[in-house]
Amino acid sequence: MGYHQQPKVDAVHLAALNGHAYMLQIVITTDKGTINQPDSTGTTALIWASRNGRHEAVNPLLDNGADVNTQGGGDENALHAASFEGHDKIVQMLLDKGADVNAQGGYYRNAVQAASSGGHDKIVQMLLDKEADG
Repeated sequence: MGYHQQPKVDAVHLAALNGHAYMLQIVITTDKGTINQPDSTGTTALIWASRNGRHEAVNPLLDNGADVNTQGGGDENALHAASFEGHDKIVQMLLDKGADVNAQGGYYRNAVQAASSGGHDKIVQMLLDKEADG
């Protein structure tokens, strides 16, 4: 992808990124195969929604089979993204669906380091309570 090119995204990514739960449900119902499909940067709809605090999009993605532990193009997963950005409600949703608190990858290596780097002590504690490695 060239410097000025925009990433290629599908309807599922746009709906998740913008928190359009109704549109997301239509897209998922129409083509369930898109739910874990990465965009041209390797980022899934769940990672986009988690990074951007779109809990209204995270819920239908999880309820319809989005893989909570899939790593994106930068090797981060949804839990890393939500932890770094401070989206504690989404972190809890991901943990409730079985997110691996010790998954390695991404710039911060794990969710605890991501939350700590973002200054989100509440999330750090949430992760440690789930037996995350510090």
